[in-house]
Amino acid sequence: MLEQLQEIDLRIDTLKNSQAGLHGELNGIEQGLVAAREEVAGLEARIAQVEQEKTEREELLATEQENIRRSESHMKEIKTNKEFQAIGREIAAARKQAAELEEQLLQKIGQIEELKGESAAKSASVAELEQNTAQRSQEKQAEIAAIQQDIDTDLAQREEIAKQLPANLIKRYTLLREQRRGQALAIARDGYCLGCNMNLPPQLYNSLFRGDELISCPHCQRVLILKQQPQA
Repeated sequence: MLEQLQEIDLRIDTLKNSQAGLHGELNGIEQGLVAAREEVAGLEARIAQVEQEKTEREELLATEQENIRRSESHMKEIKTNKEFQAIGREIAAARKQAAELEEQLLQKIGQIEELKGESAAKSASVAELEQNTAQRSQEKQAEIAAIQQDIDTDLAQREEIAKQLPANLIKRYTLLREQRRGQALAIARDGYCLGCNMNLPPQLYNSLFRGDELISCPHCQRVLILKQQPQA
């Protein structure tokens, strides 16, 4: 009965590991979608930033153009050559600044168009990814649910066996499983414990043939199960 219990527990361990792997895959699928959405959000934020920079330069350009108009209008009222030259220099500097702003504006417009194109392509990719993610998530959830059914079946069988065993034996078995990576029992064969591959004392090994008590390996403390090689 202990051997049956261990077989069930090992099977449950395997099923839970498979389930954990599926949960990891499911999380990876969802994280991929989250990352794609964050990338789109980053592009949209960048577009908003560049559009704000474009607006600021448009305002600066409008200010420079207004200054040029005022200076040109003021030139008609100038009577001295010195003042005329000074305003001329101001106009030249303002025109140079305006030309630089116009160039920056063109760059910003180009950046915005490029970013919008990239955002549109990425958004389309996200829409497709959302559809694929939903389908793949459903498939993984179905696999997880199917494994859970197997686990529940094994747990019910385990409970039936555990009810028939003394509580102190179940406690000992559980402690050994925790200490020995899930293997509370080990096969004894040809004088060896196959759990730790150590040689068993002859008297202890011979006691296994009587089968009237539970005997543990003196090296790894696992409960020993005698299983001899079948005769040729």
